[in-house]
Amino acid sequence: MQSPHGPAIHHTARVDASAQIDPEATIGADSAIWQLTHIRSGARLGSGCVVGRGAYIGPDVQVGDNCKIQNYALVYEPARLGAGVFIGPAVVLTNDQYPRAINPDGSQKLADDWELVGVTIDEGAAIGARAVCVAPLHIGAWSMVAAGTVVIHDVPAFALVAGTPGKRIGWIGRSGRRLVAVGEGRWRCPSTGEEYQEDGDGLQLAAQPTA
Repeated sequence: MQSPHGPAIHHTARVDASAQIDPEATIGADSAIWQLTHIRSGARLGSGCVVGRGAYIGPDVQVGDNCKIQNYALVYEPARLGAGVFIGPAVVLTNDQYPRAINPDGSQKLADDWELVGVTIDEGAAIGARAVCVAPLHIGAWSMVAAGTVVIHDVPAFALVAGTPGKRIGWIGRSGRRLVAVGEGRWRCPSTGEEYQEDGDGLQLAAQPTA
């Protein structure tokens, strides 16, 4: 459904009556938007997304297909989420690198007095409950940020990050299971058998052994 002045909501999307969807927001097919959610103007959600109770998605935020944004998460603009990203309950993606309410002269800061910086999260990554991601940040594909982590540095693909500040404590596979070392910089998922290879400071999916 689309009107000249309202949001574009696909007819198969389910939007609770208490949700606030601002003008020019886009909600993709088969998405579900739950109670008291606020999605700001220009935000774009792909198909198959789930946005939980009380979540906030800022203006012009881009959310890929099949993402899950859990209750009371705060996704501030200009965040970019790839397909299949998981945002846990009460997660915060910040957007102000030098936060102040006022300028040095005591005047109130207005929109033009600060520069937006965002968090980019690649495909399949998961951010655990109450984690805080301090922009600017790039969080790599299929990585996992543990609950309660404060992330202040970029996260490589497949990294498992925990702590305050967040540090890599291991590697994680696409299944969400922690990888097991099998020698020579190679790692294996105990669930799927997929193998991964260290590449500099990161990890990548390796050519799989033949049967």
